[in-house]
Amino acid sequence: MSKAELSRTMPPPVPLGTLIGRELRNGKVEKPFVKYGQAGLAKKGEDYFLIKTDCLRVPGDASTAFSVFAIFDGHNGISAAIFAKENLLSNVLSAIPQDISRDAWLQALPRALVVGFVKTDIEFQQRGETSGTTATFVLIDEWTITVASVGDSRCILDTQAGVVSLLTVDHRLEENAEERERVTASGGEVGRLNVFGGNEVGPLRCWPGGLCLSRSIGDTDVGEFIVPIPHVKQVKLSNTGGRLIIASDGIWDALSSDMAANSCRGLPAELAAKLVVKEALRSRGLKDDTTCLVVDIIPADLPVLPSIPRKKHNMLTSLLFGKKSENSTNKATNKLSAVGVVEELFEEGSAMLTERLGKDFPFNKASEIFRCAVCLVDQPPGDSLSVNSGPFFSPAAKSWEGPFLCTNCRKKKDAMEGKRPSRPTITA
Repeated sequence: MSKAELSRTMPPPVPLGTLIGRELRNGKVEKPFVKYGQAGLAKKGEDYFLIKTDCLRVPGDASTAFSVFAIFDGHNGISAAIFAKENLLSNVLSAIPQDISRDAWLQALPRALVVGFVKTDIEFQQRGETSGTTATFVLIDEWTITVASVGDSRCILDTQAGVVSLLTVDHRLEENAEERERVTASGGEVGRLNVFGGNEVGPLRCWPGGLCLSRSIGDTDVGEFIVPIPHVKQVKLSNTGGRLIIASDGIWDALSSDMAANSCRGLPAELAAKLVVKEALRSRGLKDDTTCLVVDIIPADLPVLPSIPRKKHNMLTSLLFGKKSENSTNKATNKLSAVGVVEELFEEGSAMLTERLGKDFPFNKASEIFRCAVCLVDQPPGDSLSVNSGPFFSPAAKSWEGPFLCTNCRKKKDAMEGKRPSRPTITA
């Protein structure tokens, strides 16, 4: 059979729009590929990163794979950054209930990230070491991206619509008025460094300790008002994909989010990461450790993330980020996805542990055993307290409602809120 005859027997090609429509109607959008690149230059050697692309929601089931990318920018030493790199992921995953659906897993993830960050901080402080670290922690499950962060490392999203969005919040005292108010309300002092003659220099810092950040993991020698409770944001990409740039402040002190995205748009992730670092070095020189991860989330039918011309920045952001309503249906969500919308699923940045934990942590009524919401250790009723109990809550609060905290975690919570001084219990 000739090629001409063969072509006449084959069905005509189906337009891409028709294929997408079929996928949306059938609820079947193929999983994307994840490709990444990493680059960095060391000044003090306190930056660490984590790349793990073989994580599984269900052990042994490859169809439940997800990826983790993280940057830890240490200060006053490297021990906190190393500890967070080695322990944060397992602490987050241990806080997610077993044998739940993917949707339930994603919904549980924001709270599990809060638990994981706080637990990692408590465990590190028990070691008696004084270093600290930022943490920008990114989980990618199919088209859903969840980012948790403390400190001033950032994660940005460059969508295929050509608009750059920040997925993290900087916890620098100089730039965050809400955090300054929280630190002072919790008993800390905020001010600049005084030099001879009474002149103030440098960025705003919190005292005692002199740290420029209001949130971190570690920092045992600084007041407990420096909290490890992360800002968490969860978004869902459209099936056109997108690019994440995750980097320490050595990049962001030199480049804006737009500059970083523009410097590498259209290039493979591995080369893109190198060019972002190169551009930061060209702009500012090597003033600090500089680490960059570029992660491309690529549709399954494309070898690389396509380069799409950048749209004007004054387009309505509401067309790009649609806040998910409780009444929205999957059909409506899919339609938004088809036209390139990034759907915002969750965002919370409160530093109050009570607000971040919710009220449905495990309580075994048969055995009357409570499970601490942070360290996840089972406690008999006499050894555990609801976060709603005690003199610091309104009379309307119900002391028997969860979540429940063991004595040590309750002390940690109170100390972070400025209610009680706290010194970590150091273990050998």
